[in-house]
Amino acid sequence: MNPPAPERPAVAPLPTWYQRALDVPSEACDVIVDGCTIHYVTWGEVGKPGIVLLHGSNAHLEWWRMVAPFLADHFRVAAMDFSGAGDSGWRDAYSGAQFAREVMGVARAAELGDKPYVVGHSFGGSVTLETGYLFGAQLGGIITLDFTIASPAQADEFAEFRRQRRAEPVRPTRVYADRAAALARFRLMPEQTCQYPGIVEHVGQNGIRAVEGGWTWKFDPGMFKHLTMEAPGDPDRKTKLLNLACPVALIMAEQSLDYSQGSLAYTRELTDGVIPMLTIPNTSHHLMFDEPLAVTTAIKSLLLAWQLN
Repeated sequence: MNPPAPERPAVAPLPTWYQRALDVPSEACDVIVDGCTIHYVTWGEVGKPGIVLLHGSNAHLEWWRMVAPFLADHFRVAAMDFSGAGDSGWRDAYSGAQFAREVMGVARAAELGDKPYVVGHSFGGSVTLETGYLFGAQLGGIITLDFTIASPAQADEFAEFRRQRRAEPVRPTRVYADRAAALARFRLMPEQTCQYPGIVEHVGQNGIRAVEGGWTWKFDPGMFKHLTMEAPGDPDRKTKLLNLACPVALIMAEQSLDYSQGSLAYTRELTDGVIPMLTIPNTSHHLMFDEPLAVTTAIKSLLLAWQLN
């Protein structure tokens, strides 16, 4: 059993860094990757080392709004929406290799330099690993946030779950009569209490779109039905992680409910003495909402250390 989510204050005044993050200049852009429009936002000056930030499933780039601006003093930063998410276009089929090409396409379009870094949260960690596997020699390094490697037994269970999901019909996202009704239904997955509800409200507001009859979510509800993450013949994730052509590190939430304790233990065993694995105290799965400055500092410290090496 996973530990219960910690109790936190239901409401806290927004700290000064919240408005500071919103005030840092950014630029919204689009690039076409394999026939699909990919949306991204940049911070920082061209010429600095580059970072691509990747969001989780059914999420969007605004998950990084409280982190990206504080990386921009040392880096050129781009946060992107995957195809099928946020303000990017949708595809008929999705794959890990396709998402990795989107990452590299954004890195080029955003002028992130010769050896950009890739940082991904949750499902974005899967894409980060795939990008490192396919393009590691072209990267400065990769960091995953609250992402684990499933043990062989758990991987088989997940594969069976995926097969069952693919057999189910795609259900369109619900249409709400007005914007307020849609926002009232917004939830983080897995659910967690955030001491700064204003951050959750911000990502919720950026995750809905107007459609005929009202408002609905931006993500493609059929994405996971039509997703093939690993290509036939690919090595397993353990092999990919331990044989990358670039540096890698993991940053974990202390009290995440996104994976089993077995997966966490297996990942710790794999990385022990080989790959840095840091934990941010007092954080749940969406750790950039709980402790954005600590997350920023952890990412920045790892990347600056890699640059010195």
